[in-house]
Amino acid sequence: MNSIILMGRLTKDPEIRYSQSAEPVCVARYTLAVNRKFKRDGEPEADFINCVSFGKTGEFIERYIKRGMQIAARGVLKVNTYDDEQGKRKWITVVVVEEVQFAESKAAYETRMAKSGGIKKEDIPEGFTEITDADVAF
Repeated sequence: MNSIILMGRLTKDPEIRYSQSAEPVCVARYTLAVNRKFKRDGEPEADFINCVSFGKTGEFIERYIKRGMQIAARGVLKVNTYDDEQGKRKWITVVVVEEVQFAESKAAYETRMAKSGGIKKEDIPEGFTEITDADVAF
């Protein structure tokens, strides 16, 4: 079984491209910084995982996901090989993300990014709505 679930923050805005086929397909490439559960002195505190999403998932990423957002992603691990200019075999590992979910609220994202000076209110992606206590039925 090949299945992977990650939760982390985007290190930068996703790189978006569309295929040149008769029916263009969205391709979103991004890197997730995933915190390690246990941290040892001198070792990195996070792993940086290369991810790619296609089609509708890629379009969702393009529209709603920005640098610094925390997301949960489910997909499969894929290992590709190629030969470089010197003829040496190279291996690239990437997670093909098939499903994405927000892992923090819009308010938490805005507050954290504003404190870090990383984003202005007008830079927040469209489509987010603030939920108040009146919107929640107990």
